[in-house]
Amino acid sequence: MFRPLDDKGGKAVAIEIEGRSQIVPAASNLAAALLSAGFSPFRTTPAGAAPRQPYCMMGVCFDCLVEIDGLPNRQACLETVREGMHVRRQQGAAAIGEKGKAR
Repeated sequence: MFRPLDDKGGKAVAIEIEGRSQIVPAASNLAAALLSAGFSPFRTTPAGAAPRQPYCMMGVCFDCLVEIDGLPNRQACLETVREGMHVRRQQGAAAIGEKGKAR
C-alpha cells in the first residue's frame, strides 16, 4: 500500500517495532516508515480504545502518537528514524511524569 517515491537503494537503519527488528530507509519520516512496515494501529483512544493511525502527517491531529524509546506521546509524523530506535503503540492516554517519562 505505501512505498517510497524514491527507492534508489540508499542507506538503511534498523529500528525495533513492537519488539521486532525492521530495516527502514535512513532519515525517513517515522510515521511513513511505520506505515510502510504495516504497523497498525499506531495508538488507541483513551475513551473507547478506538484505533488511530496518521491522518494529517504534519503534526496537527495527534493520531500518530506512539511510544519512542520509552517516552510516550511522541508524534511519529514529526520524528526521523534513527538506528536502534524502539517504537511501541500507545494504548489510551499516557500519564507524563518527571522528564517526560510515563508513570
